[in-house]
Amino acid sequence: MLLDGKTIIVTGGNSGIGEAIVIAAAREGANIVIDYVAHGEVTDQIIAKIEAAGGKAVGVDADVSTADGIHSMVKTAVDTYGRLDVIVNNAGIENRTGILDTTEEEFEKIMAVNLKSAFFGTQFAAKQFITQKTPGLVINMSSVHEDWPMPGNIAYCVSKGGTRMLTRTAGVELGPHGIRVVNVAPGAVDTPINAETVADPAKLKMLDDSIPVGKLAQPEDIAEMVVFLASGKASYMTATTVFIDGGIMQGSVGL
Repeated sequence: MLLDGKTIIVTGGNSGIGEAIVIAAAREGANIVIDYVAHGEVTDQIIAKIEAAGGKAVGVDADVSTADGIHSMVKTAVDTYGRLDVIVNNAGIENRTGILDTTEEEFEKIMAVNLKSAFFGTQFAAKQFITQKTPGLVINMSSVHEDWPMPGNIAYCVSKGGTRMLTRTAGVELGPHGIRVVNVAPGAVDTPINAETVADPAKLKMLDDSIPVGKLAQPEDIAEMVVFLASGKASYMTATTVFIDGGIMQGSVGL
Protein backbone atom coordinates (compact mmCIF):
# COMPACT_ATOMS: atom_id res chain seq x y z
CA MET A 1 0.00 0.00 0.00
CA LEU A 2 1.22 3.47 -0.90
CA LEU A 3 0.81 5.04 2.55
CA ASP A 4 1.35 2.07 4.84
CA GLY A 5 2.07 3.28 8.38
CA LYS A 6 2.08 6.99 7.58
CA THR A 7 0.13 9.32 9.86
CA ILE A 8 -1.87 11.94 8.00
CA ILE A 9 -3.94 14.84 9.32
CA VAL A 10 -6.75 16.15 7.11
CA THR A 11 -8.41 19.38 8.21
CA GLY A 12 -12.07 19.70 7.28
CA GLY A 13 -11.89 15.95 6.80
CA ASN A 14 -15.53 14.96 7.22
CA SER A 15 -17.03 16.38 4.02
CA GLY A 16 -16.30 17.10 0.37
CA ILE A 17 -12.70 16.84 -0.79
CA GLY A 18 -11.49 16.28 2.78
CA GLU A 19 -13.68 13.21 3.23
CA ALA A 20 -12.52 11.80 -0.11
CA ILE A 21 -8.87 12.29 0.94
CA VAL A 22 -9.50 10.56 4.26
CA ILE A 23 -11.11 7.53 2.60
CA ALA A 24 -8.47 7.28 -0.14
CA ALA A 25 -5.53 7.63 2.26
CA ALA A 26 -6.97 5.09 4.72
CA ARG A 27 -7.46 2.64 1.86
CA GLU A 28 -3.72 2.95 1.16
CA GLY A 29 -2.79 2.12 4.76
CA ALA A 30 -2.44 5.55 6.39
CA ASN A 31 -3.28 6.31 10.01
CA ILE A 32 -5.84 9.11 9.72
CA VAL A 33 -6.64 12.11 11.90
CA ILE A 34 -9.91 13.74 10.82
CA ASP A 35 -10.21 17.33 11.96
CA TYR A 36 -13.72 18.82 12.04
CA VAL A 37 -15.73 21.63 13.66
CA ALA A 38 -19.26 20.39 12.95
CA HIS A 39 -21.22 17.18 12.33
CA GLY A 40 -19.32 14.94 14.69
CA GLU A 41 -21.77 12.15 13.93
CA VAL A 42 -20.62 12.18 10.29
CA THR A 43 -17.03 11.90 11.45
CA ASP A 44 -18.00 8.88 13.57
CA GLN A 45 -19.60 7.26 10.52
CA ILE A 46 -16.47 7.82 8.42
CA ILE A 47 -14.27 6.34 11.16
CA ALA A 48 -16.56 3.31 11.44
CA LYS A 49 -16.34 2.78 7.68
CA ILE A 50 -12.53 3.00 7.76
CA GLU A 51 -12.22 0.63 10.71
CA ALA A 52 -14.64 -1.85 9.15
CA ALA A 53 -12.27 -2.00 6.18
CA GLY A 54 -9.30 -2.64 8.50
CA GLY A 55 -7.98 0.92 8.63
CA LYS A 56 -7.18 3.31 11.47
CA ALA A 57 -8.74 6.72 12.06
CA VAL A 58 -9.47 9.13 14.88
CA GLY A 59 -11.49 12.35 14.93
CA VAL A 60 -10.60 15.61 16.64
CA ASP A 61 -12.99 18.52 17.12
CA ALA A 62 -10.54 21.38 16.61
CA ASP A 63 -11.06 24.88 15.23
CA VAL A 64 -8.13 25.35 12.86
CA SER A 65 -8.78 29.08 12.59
CA THR A 66 -6.98 29.27 15.97
CA ALA A 67 -3.44 28.28 16.88
CA ASP A 68 -4.76 26.39 19.91
CA GLY A 69 -7.00 24.29 17.68
CA ILE A 70 -4.11 23.39 15.40
CA HIS A 71 -1.91 22.49 18.38
CA SER A 72 -4.66 20.19 19.69
CA MET A 73 -4.95 18.53 16.30
CA VAL A 74 -1.23 17.84 15.94
CA LYS A 75 -1.03 16.64 19.54
CA THR A 76 -3.87 14.18 18.87
CA ALA A 77 -1.97 12.74 15.91
CA VAL A 78 1.24 12.27 17.90
CA ASP A 79 -0.48 10.98 21.04
CA THR A 80 -2.53 8.47 19.02
CA TYR A 81 -0.01 7.24 16.46
CA GLY A 82 3.35 8.35 17.81
CA ARG A 83 4.32 10.56 14.90
CA LEU A 84 3.16 12.79 12.03
CA ASP A 85 4.15 12.38 8.39
CA VAL A 86 1.73 14.52 6.34
CA ILE A 87 -0.68 17.34 7.03
CA VAL A 88 -3.34 18.28 4.50
CA ASN A 89 -4.55 21.82 5.18
CA ASN A 90 -7.88 21.34 3.45
CA ALA A 91 -10.42 23.33 5.50
CA GLY A 92 -11.91 26.20 3.53
CA ILE A 93 -14.92 28.48 3.12
CA GLU A 94 -16.13 31.20 0.76
CA ASN A 95 -18.86 33.85 0.83
CA ARG A 96 -19.23 35.10 -2.76
CA THR A 97 -18.96 38.85 -2.19
CA GLY A 98 -17.01 41.52 -4.07
CA ILE A 99 -14.61 44.27 -3.07
CA LEU A 100 -17.43 46.79 -2.51
CA ASP A 101 -19.61 44.68 -0.24
CA THR A 102 -17.29 42.39 1.76
CA THR A 103 -17.47 43.22 5.47
CA GLU A 104 -14.53 43.19 7.86
CA GLU A 105 -16.08 40.25 9.71
CA GLU A 106 -16.52 38.23 6.51
CA PHE A 107 -12.97 38.99 5.36
CA GLU A 108 -11.40 38.03 8.69
CA LYS A 109 -13.36 34.77 8.90
CA ILE A 110 -12.28 33.67 5.43
CA MET A 111 -8.66 34.59 6.09
CA ALA A 112 -8.70 32.70 9.40
CA VAL A 113 -10.18 29.49 8.01
CA ASN A 114 -8.44 29.46 4.62
CA LEU A 115 -5.07 31.12 5.14
CA LYS A 116 -4.27 31.42 8.83
CA SER A 117 -5.07 27.73 9.34
CA ALA A 118 -2.76 26.75 6.49
CA PHE A 119 0.00 29.03 7.82
CA PHE A 120 -0.04 27.67 11.34
CA GLY A 121 -0.84 24.15 10.18
CA THR A 122 2.37 24.34 8.17
CA GLN A 123 4.29 25.79 11.13
CA PHE A 124 3.09 23.28 13.73
CA ALA A 125 3.55 20.29 11.43
CA ALA A 126 7.06 21.46 10.47
CA LYS A 127 8.04 21.79 14.12
CA GLN A 128 6.81 18.25 14.76
CA PHE A 129 8.76 16.89 11.77
CA ILE A 130 11.89 18.61 13.06
CA THR A 131 11.33 17.25 16.58
CA GLN A 132 10.95 13.74 15.13
CA LYS A 133 14.05 14.29 12.96
CA THR A 134 12.12 12.93 9.98
CA PRO A 135 11.17 14.29 6.57
CA GLY A 136 7.61 15.54 6.26
CA LEU A 137 5.09 16.86 3.78
CA VAL A 138 2.62 19.75 3.97
CA ILE A 139 -0.15 19.77 1.36
CA ASN A 140 -2.16 22.96 1.18
CA MET A 141 -5.51 22.69 -0.57
CA SER A 142 -5.51 25.78 -2.72
CA SER A 143 -7.62 26.55 -5.82
CA VAL A 144 -7.29 27.67 -9.41
CA HIS A 145 -8.19 31.03 -7.86
CA GLU A 146 -4.72 31.36 -6.38
CA ASP A 147 -3.90 32.59 -9.90
CA TRP A 148 -7.22 33.04 -11.68
CA PRO A 149 -9.47 35.95 -10.60
CA MET A 150 -13.10 35.24 -9.70
CA PRO A 151 -15.00 38.54 -9.52
CA GLY A 152 -17.63 38.42 -6.80
CA ASN A 153 -15.57 36.07 -4.63
CA ILE A 154 -12.65 38.31 -3.81
CA ALA A 155 -11.85 37.37 -0.21
CA TYR A 156 -11.64 33.70 -1.19
CA CYS A 157 -9.31 34.57 -4.08
CA VAL A 158 -7.11 36.67 -1.80
CA SER A 159 -6.89 33.79 0.70
CA LYS A 160 -5.82 31.38 -2.03
CA GLY A 161 -3.33 33.88 -3.46
CA GLY A 162 -1.84 34.02 0.02
CA THR A 163 -1.72 30.23 0.14
CA ARG A 164 0.25 30.29 -3.11
CA MET A 165 2.97 32.46 -1.59
CA LEU A 166 2.86 30.60 1.74
CA THR A 167 3.68 27.38 -0.08
CA ARG A 168 6.47 28.89 -2.14
CA THR A 169 8.15 30.67 0.75
CA ALA A 170 7.69 27.93 3.34
CA GLY A 171 8.89 25.34 0.83
CA VAL A 172 12.13 27.29 0.38
CA GLU A 173 12.60 27.87 4.11
CA LEU A 174 11.87 24.28 5.12
CA GLY A 175 13.70 22.47 2.33
CA PRO A 176 16.96 22.19 4.31
CA HIS A 177 15.00 20.32 7.01
CA GLY A 178 13.77 17.73 4.52
CA ILE A 179 10.26 19.17 4.66
CA ARG A 180 8.30 19.73 1.47
CA VAL A 181 5.32 22.03 0.92
CA VAL A 182 3.02 21.59 -2.09
CA ASN A 183 -0.27 23.16 -3.13
CA VAL A 184 -3.03 21.13 -4.72
CA ALA A 185 -5.31 23.47 -6.66
CA PRO A 186 -8.65 22.09 -7.86
CA GLY A 187 -10.95 23.73 -10.35
CA ALA A 188 -14.70 23.12 -10.10
CA VAL A 189 -15.50 20.09 -7.92
CA ASP A 190 -18.80 18.41 -7.05
CA THR A 191 -18.80 19.29 -3.33
CA PRO A 192 -21.23 21.05 -0.98
CA ILE A 193 -19.62 24.40 -1.87
CA ASN A 194 -20.99 23.94 -5.44
CA ALA A 195 -24.27 22.29 -4.46
CA GLU A 196 -26.44 25.14 -5.78
CA THR A 197 -24.83 24.97 -9.22
CA VAL A 198 -24.97 21.18 -9.39
CA ALA A 199 -28.66 21.21 -8.48
CA ASP A 200 -29.54 23.55 -11.37
CA PRO A 201 -29.32 21.73 -14.74
CA ALA A 202 -28.86 24.96 -16.71
CA LYS A 203 -26.08 26.24 -14.44
CA LEU A 204 -24.41 22.83 -14.40
CA LYS A 205 -24.43 22.63 -18.21
CA MET A 206 -22.93 26.11 -18.44
CA LEU A 207 -20.18 25.08 -16.03
CA ASP A 208 -19.49 21.76 -17.76
CA ASP A 209 -19.33 23.52 -21.14
CA SER A 210 -16.67 25.88 -19.78
CA ILE A 211 -14.36 22.98 -18.84
CA PRO A 212 -12.30 21.50 -21.71
CA VAL A 213 -12.77 17.91 -20.47
CA GLY A 214 -16.51 18.56 -20.34
CA LYS A 215 -17.34 17.92 -16.69
CA LEU A 216 -16.57 19.11 -13.20
CA ALA A 217 -14.31 17.01 -10.99
CA GLN A 218 -15.38 14.53 -8.35
CA PRO A 219 -13.75 14.78 -4.90
CA GLU A 220 -12.03 11.44 -5.56
CA ASP A 221 -10.14 13.00 -8.49
CA ILE A 222 -8.47 15.41 -6.09
CA ALA A 223 -7.96 12.79 -3.38
CA GLU A 224 -5.96 10.52 -5.68
CA MET A 225 -3.48 13.33 -6.36
CA VAL A 226 -3.08 13.89 -2.62
CA VAL A 227 -2.38 10.17 -2.13
CA PHE A 228 0.20 10.29 -4.92
CA LEU A 229 1.99 13.25 -3.36
CA ALA A 230 1.86 11.74 0.12
CA SER A 231 3.28 8.45 -1.15
CA GLY A 232 6.70 9.98 -1.75
CA LYS A 233 6.58 9.30 -5.49
CA ALA A 234 6.92 13.03 -6.07
CA SER A 235 9.75 13.48 -3.58
CA TYR A 236 11.55 16.18 -5.60
CA MET A 237 8.50 18.44 -5.72
CA THR A 238 8.21 21.37 -3.34
CA ALA A 239 7.33 25.09 -3.23
CA THR A 240 4.93 24.73 -6.16
CA THR A 241 1.32 24.06 -7.12
CA VAL A 242 -0.32 21.11 -8.85
CA PHE A 243 -3.45 22.22 -10.73
CA ILE A 244 -6.29 19.72 -11.20
CA ASP A 245 -8.86 21.68 -13.16
CA GLY A 246 -9.85 19.77 -16.29
CA GLY A 247 -8.18 22.55 -18.28
CA ILE A 248 -10.60 25.26 -17.17
CA MET A 249 -7.83 27.83 -16.64
CA GLN A 250 -6.69 27.38 -20.24
CA GLY A 251 -10.16 27.36 -21.82
CA SER A 252 -11.00 29.86 -24.53
CA VAL A 253 -14.21 30.98 -26.21
CA GLY A 254 -12.28 31.21 -29.49
CA LEU A 255 -12.52 34.01 -32.02
